[in-house]
Amino acid sequence: MKKSILTVAAIIAFGFANAQETKFGVKAGLNIANQKFEADGFSVSPNSIIGVQVGGFAEINVAGKFAIQPEVLFSTEGSKLKFDGDEIQFNLSYINIPVMAKFYAAEKFSIHAGPQLGFLVSAKGKYKEAGMGEVKEDIKDAYKSVNFGLNFGAGYEFTDNLLVDIRYNVGLSDVAETNDEGVKTTGSVFSIALGYKF
Repeated sequence: MKKSILTVAAIIAFGFANAQETKFGVKAGLNIANQKFEADGFSVSPNSIIGVQVGGFAEINVAGKFAIQPEVLFSTEGSKLKFDGDEIQFNLSYINIPVMAKFYAAEKFSIHAGPQLGFLVSAKGKYKEAGMGEVKEDIKDAYKSVNFGLNFGAGYEFTDNLLVDIRYNVGLSDVAETNDEGVKTTGSVFSIALGYKF
C-alpha cells in the first residue's frame, strides 16, 4: 500500500515539475454503485444505489495525444438487498485514487483506463424490516481498509475548461474483512461527472 501511495505522489510531483504541460481541475458527479456476493460458484447481485463523487485531478501531458491523469476523489458506494419485504443497505464511503492513462482519439474526445486504490472512510449498514422501523449500524470493521479496481471510460470537452467524464470501475479485490462463510464481496461503480480545468 505504501509503495502505491508513493507512486501516486511521484506522478503528481512530476506534474508540478512540468507545470507548463499540466492542467489541474475539479470534478463532481453521480455514482450508480453495486456489489456482488459470490460463494461456491453461486453469486448474488443486489440492487444498485445512487451515490456521489467529488474531488480534483491533474492532467499531465506526456506526449502529443497522451496524458496521465491522477485523481483524488471522495466517493459514496454500496448496494441494497431486498427479500420478503425486508431491506438491507450497505453505505460505503471511500477516498479513491485513480491514475488514468488518457488518449485523445479526437480533438475533444478522449478514452481512458487505469488502476484505482480506494481507502475506506466509513461503512454504515441500514436494516429495515417490513412493517417495522430502521436499524442503523456501523459496519466498518466488516470491510477492508483498502481495495483495488480498474477504471475504463471516456470524456468529452465542451470547451477548454468544461468537460464530462463517463466511467466504469470494476472492483478486483475482496472488500470483506473476513470470509468465514466463504463469501467474496466485490464492488462496481458506473459514474458520470462534470469537470472544470483551470
